[in-house]
Amino acid sequence: MQEQWSAVDNWLMSALLPQDEILERVLKNNQQAGLPAIDVSPTQGQFLAMLITISGAQRILEIGTLGGYSAIWMARALPEGGKIVSLEFDPHHGRIAQQNIDLAGVEIIIGPALESLPGLVQQPPFDFIFIDADKRNNPAYLDWALRLSRPGTLIFGDNVVRNGAITDAQHPDPHVQGIQAFLQDAGQSGRLTATALQTTGIKGWDGFMLARVNE
Repeated sequence: MQEQWSAVDNWLMSALLPQDEILERVLKNNQQAGLPAIDVSPTQGQFLAMLITISGAQRILEIGTLGGYSAIWMARALPEGGKIVSLEFDPHHGRIAQQNIDLAGVEIIIGPALESLPGLVQQPPFDFIFIDADKRNNPAYLDWALRLSRPGTLIFGDNVVRNGAITDAQHPDPHVQGIQAFLQDAGQSGRLTATALQTTGIKGWDGFMLARVNE
């Protein structure tokens, strides 16, 4: 099935997305630097950008920069004067990302996200929060996302299906356990209206959660 999923994704990309030399170069830079190939796909990047445009977001928080590929997609969707803050644990990833996005208006903060997030409390709330870092800490990231949001903020959590592993209540992987708790917390918080969708494509079988902070 993976071969067919990838073929469909590639067809959709060729039909819907114009060729983008900058983004292609970013992916090449990431590969040459030895970063893991876990960036969002181009169609997923476009989806994130469209969510930002549709919602009118002006301030974005990204938890998990990697090489800056998704950050560039989102930054391009911001209106003039908009801002994106991206948190990255790994200094090597952060250096590569900074090289990739020097012209994209992205602020990268290096260090463990759970240590960086308290420093954002004094800033204005974020309109769009993209959670795509170590999955075992997703429940804590969700808690911080709620603290740093406002009514109407969209929270997007990536990689929440894990090849179906989330259905195993006894799964030993702490990242799967983190996703399970993340989704359950979102559903039970009372402050969020949330949904999740499974996805298939060049990134395999996975999915995302989309939530809106209630009024």
